[in-house]
Amino acid sequence: MSRIFNSMRDGVGFDLILVGAALLFLFALAGLPLVYNVLMSFQQVDMFTLGTLIRPWAGFDNYVAVVREPAFWLVTRNTLIFVFASMAGQFVIGFSLALFFAQKFPGAATIRGLFLVSWVMPGLVVGAIWSWILSGDFGVLNTILRALGLIDGIVFWKSDPNYSIWAVVIANIWLGTAFNMLLLAVGLAAIPRDLYEAAELDGANAFQRFWTITLPMMRSTIGAVLSLGLIGTLQQFDLFPAITEGGPASTSTVAGYWSWQMSFQLYDFAKGATISVMMFLLVLFASVIYVRSTRHEVRG
Repeated sequence: MSRIFNSMRDGVGFDLILVGAALLFLFALAGLPLVYNVLMSFQQVDMFTLGTLIRPWAGFDNYVAVVREPAFWLVTRNTLIFVFASMAGQFVIGFSLALFFAQKFPGAATIRGLFLVSWVMPGLVVGAIWSWILSGDFGVLNTILRALGLIDGIVFWKSDPNYSIWAVVIANIWLGTAFNMLLLAVGLAAIPRDLYEAAELDGANAFQRFWTITLPMMRSTIGAVLSLGLIGTLQQFDLFPAITEGGPASTSTVAGYWSWQMSFQLYDFAKGATISVMMFLLVLFASVIYVRSTRHEVRG
């Protein structure tokens, strides 16, 4: 014991203690709940068995039951639309803003900082703001679209089954664009300026420089941004209760919100856990892509 205390006093092994404390913290607050949730997806859990340690074993019956739910394919479609439309919008707008602010002009840093306001705002606040903006009767978006001549009447973004999922997509794009812009701007700043100058001397135009220099040099950054965007979008929850509450008729319900409804509105905790485990597998897949996309940078 004296040798251990002496090593700690001399600083040898103190870093292992810090790492061990962090791992213990993660295991207690993330690892155990994850294991508990996975275990619950293979059991029969309701209001009567939630507080018990030993529950009836269900095996894969919960997974089969979730797939057979009438709303499963609608929720799957909504989830795919929400994830890919949000990621595409956030990436395209964020990349465009990153390229724009990469140009040197007065006030660029100040204006770029204003875009970060959406990123630091809580999701429920963003949802409340966009709930007002997307309102059919007095919403600002309808007023702007009518002034531009793009629509003639009123579009009920939140209550129309054809537009409800897109209402949440618009809000989520606004919420995540700043994060994409920030990461992509860091990737752009890491590209040596000499490459652009040499390409310009060789007669390459702006599009050719973007296609042959910017995109290849930012491959790992783009992979990381898309992977983190997938993880963040799959975990998005706050916007749905604030804007559409999953309606009308589940036309804007995605997997994460459906899991919450199963657990805390219908009290079918087993199915709620099963849906969250399915989502976890997708997040794990995105995490693997993220690690692989950043592995080259870590080794470099």
